[in-house]
Amino acid sequence: MLLSRVYYNNSLSSSAASSIVRPGGGLGTAIRAALFSSEADRSVLPIRKHFKPLKTPQKSKDILNDPLWNKGTGFKSYERDSLGIRGLLPHGYKTIEQQKERVIRHLEKEPTAELKNMYLQDLQNRNETLYFRTLVDHIDIMAPLVYTPTVGLVCQQFGNQFRRPRGMYFSRYDRGHMSSIVHNWPHSDVHVIVVTDGSRILGLGDLGVNGMGIPIGKLALYCAAGGIAPHRVLPITLDMGTNNPALINDPDYLGTKEPRLNGAEYYDMVDEFMQAVFTRWPNVVVQFEDFESTKAVGTLNRYRDIYRMFNDDIQGTGSVTVAGILSAIRNSGGNIKDSRIVCAGAGSAGLGVCMQIIDGMVHAGLTREEAKSRFAVCTSKGVLGKKDGKKGDPNHARGITELQEIWLNNSLSDGLSIAQTVKEFKPNILLGLSTVPGIFDEEVIRAMADCNTMPIIMPMSNPTSKSECTPQQAYEWTDGRAVVATGSPFQPVVYKGKKYIPSQCNNMYIFPGIGLAASVAGVTKITDKMLYIASEACVNTMTKEEIAEGRTFPNIMRIRECSKNVAVAIIEEAIREGLTTKLSKKDIQDGIPQLVQRKMYFPTYAPLISKE
Repeated sequence: MLLSRVYYNNSLSSSAASSIVRPGGGLGTAIRAALFSSEADRSVLPIRKHFKPLKTPQKSKDILNDPLWNKGTGFKSYERDSLGIRGLLPHGYKTIEQQKERVIRHLEKEPTAELKNMYLQDLQNRNETLYFRTLVDHIDIMAPLVYTPTVGLVCQQFGNQFRRPRGMYFSRYDRGHMSSIVHNWPHSDVHVIVVTDGSRILGLGDLGVNGMGIPIGKLALYCAAGGIAPHRVLPITLDMGTNNPALINDPDYLGTKEPRLNGAEYYDMVDEFMQAVFTRWPNVVVQFEDFESTKAVGTLNRYRDIYRMFNDDIQGTGSVTVAGILSAIRNSGGNIKDSRIVCAGAGSAGLGVCMQIIDGMVHAGLTREEAKSRFAVCTSKGVLGKKDGKKGDPNHARGITELQEIWLNNSLSDGLSIAQTVKEFKPNILLGLSTVPGIFDEEVIRAMADCNTMPIIMPMSNPTSKSECTPQQAYEWTDGRAVVATGSPFQPVVYKGKKYIPSQCNNMYIFPGIGLAASVAGVTKITDKMLYIASEACVNTMTKEEIAEGRTFPNIMRIRECSKNVAVAIIEEAIREGLTTKLSKKDIQDGIPQLVQRKMYFPTYAPLISKE
């Protein structure tokens, strides 16, 4: 019996048993050798880390009403006793996996994306851990529901669907008091703020405080894709008023029904806001989101050298566009130094994106003037070109802005249509930043196909309704030869029996990694070089299989790996530039990738005990 128990407990094979029971062999010695050998093998296994219990100040009904602590039916028996909630929940216990499956079943029953988003809002308001776990494990289906394209609809309906406040709001009537108001926020360790003034929400224009859906959606992606814990993020809307008559006349609109602040008053309010948040949270990074173009450029230039901040519409979109271009060029066998780009869209934010592509070309070896000569930028009046009278010089007649002046291409006549520009300029990349749906029509796309073996088509505007063309059109009009990256999500396309997978050129491949780097290392400034390195890190995350599928970005299910790689690349560059404040030798002794991985939040239920 002893022998059989030893064999069972140590999983010895029949051959091992026969070697122990042998003529002249010491049975006891052999058994002891087997036991000690097994224990020795076990001793070298890595020590499994177990969750430390978290002490919560909440008890009884309060903990069930706090989404940061609530587990719903996920509270174990001992937690129900110690936290005073036994009897306040049904007896049945569900793991987070079982709860997540229930969430997915509910989502499948909702008939529209808007109703799915509302269900997810309710889930976030009652159980943030389950909400973010569902987001992490099903990011492919969840991201379009919590952000583009669904978030546009959510913002438009924000007033009449308002249920529960999330984040903070600062209006013109709070001026002079912001430094005290920020202390109303209950969390003292905020790492990332996303702020909007609601003046240019996606391609929908001025939505005022209804634009709060944008910071909320962005920060959901920070948590899920970037591994920032939910209690360390803060969505904020600056209520500057609105110039949208429909909102002023809307009885459900919750913002200030007065014309927008402008000029010195506007910047004075933003100045006060920035000083207030950085006084309370000195290590925070602030992401500016969906500010109208002139304010986007103005605030970026005003604060980028003073505060830890960046503008996602300019720098995030620019970085992810560079990543898409680098990846698409690799797929088509080209080089960014040899690229020629026609860009539809000449707003200040779009031109900021183009400038980051210029930076990428310069990084690759071109001079800045050489890089600029590779661009042809089109406004609603046609290409920005030389004033020769051939097309009536419509841009010059309207007036060339200071921002547009540097983009004049003297090899082209001012006012050429996009199709004419493509035919004359012969670009290999067609970039859409116009928010004009369908502007890349059949003539334009076929002209791209005529001058390229594998034309790169990038309709970047969102939401989906604002896209310059669809992937289906791009593939059909190029006979399946196009490399396509889009700003909004689209389904795979089957053309002539072949499946094509257009990648979404989504800022979420970049901005969560920027925030993660700032959070982990205290990066004091987001430099242009960091943004280019982030683009490279995103591209280098791709696998051979993803490249073979025709993708230009990693599979969205690997977004956390991409965010980690972006963060690591930015931190390494920040160390080289001397721009970190949080890192010690001990922090990085195992390597920066290991440090970043350790710091990334993963939503799971930790054991809870009462502080009392």
